[in-house]
Amino acid sequence: MSGKIETYLGFARRAGKLIAGVNAVKASGGRIFLLVADRSASENTKKEIAKLKSRFSCPLAEVGNLEEITGKPLCKLAAVCEEHLAGAILREINQSSSVETEEN
Repeated sequence: MSGKIETYLGFARRAGKLIAGVNAVKASGGRIFLLVADRSASENTKKEIAKLKSRFSCPLAEVGNLEEITGKPLCKLAAVCEEHLAGAILREINQSSSVETEEN
């Protein structure tokens, strides 16, 4: 993963604009601009993530080390709740080949 993507996700976390965990994202009532999933998520978790992607109508990016970025053990999904940070992450993802993204 690009260092810039990790940095932007870290900014979102420190600003309180990153929701970590599938259940926390499900419970979120606010606007979500980007979902970030860990590649190692189970098939059932990936199904839940697909439902959430549809519910929030936002892009989905897959990364390899989400636990380290969020600082939360076993974290398989994070949601970015700040539009400009989500946009910056998506721009970096589009320039990087190590991260997969799925648009609406």
